[in-house]
Amino acid sequence: MDGFDIFVSILGSTIRLSIPLIFTALAGLFSERAGVFDIGLEGKMLAAAFAAACFAHVTGSALTGLGAGIVVSILLSLVHGFASITSRGNQIVSGVALNFVAAGLTIVLGQAWFGQGGRTPTLPLTARFQPIALPGVDLVRDVPVLGPLYANVVSGHNLLTYLAFLAVPLSAWVLYRTRFGLRLRAVGENPGAVDTAGISVSWLRYRAVIVAGFLCGFSGTYLAIAQSAAFISNMSAGKGYIALAALIFAKWRPVPVLFACLLFGFLDAVANFMQGKAVPGIGEVPVQIFQALPYVLTCILLAGFIGVARPPKAGGVAYTKER
Repeated sequence: MDGFDIFVSILGSTIRLSIPLIFTALAGLFSERAGVFDIGLEGKMLAAAFAAACFAHVTGSALTGLGAGIVVSILLSLVHGFASITSRGNQIVSGVALNFVAAGLTIVLGQAWFGQGGRTPTLPLTARFQPIALPGVDLVRDVPVLGPLYANVVSGHNLLTYLAFLAVPLSAWVLYRTRFGLRLRAVGENPGAVDTAGISVSWLRYRAVIVAGFLCGFSGTYLAIAQSAAFISNMSAGKGYIALAALIFAKWRPVPVLFACLLFGFLDAVANFMQGKAVPGIGEVPVQIFQALPYVLTCILLAGFIGVARPPKAGGVAYTKER
């Protein structure tokens, strides 16, 4: 491949690798804007991936798998909500506990049900989200520069990919142009003022974590039955934590979240491309270095390039109604 073909290939991989990060970071955005820190994004994504793969395998329907992933993720969100909102427990501990439960339970159930070492059977094409060819692909494919970009970067992705990009402006509209969004942001900054206005702080925060669970359901489903053809043990591989890093990097704003996720997806795509290839003047570099590259650069970016990132003032603090 020449340089342009390599560039197009990396861009296509960037899009595909960014989708679970976008869904998950938006999930964290809604939850944390309401004052509920959610370290359990990783666990909800993993549980949703397992549920989606199981139901898609049994029913042969990708949409059924998506529905199952969303339901399971919302249920875990409600558990987190009960622990951190109703019981006023430590939000970080609750999220970490969800991650441990999801990581262990998916392996145990996968082995018990399918006997394949914690993974699900390979799904047929009919039970997965398939690539969609956008109009005019064949007409412009041979056009220099624009043709390959349209055919391989813009077109050829599955439904969940396009929904992820649609979710960004939709999230921005909800947060900044609706009454629900205004109240959601207010409850993350000053829940006492919201309570004084006669609005239930607990119900607002519950709705925020439900939205977070809904979006994590899409993320996990994408991993299992869109990007892959089965659930694999620990297939989220820390993407929930990278999504949290992208959320902090974007300073809890929807559009910057998109670009932060694309950046981390690009780093991951470059790491995948460089595996097994020689670096001029150095030779072949161990594959583990490139696999660690996105995580190392995540730490570097967060440590020195985002300035002061101020979370919502009431984030992580359980609200107790004044009497």
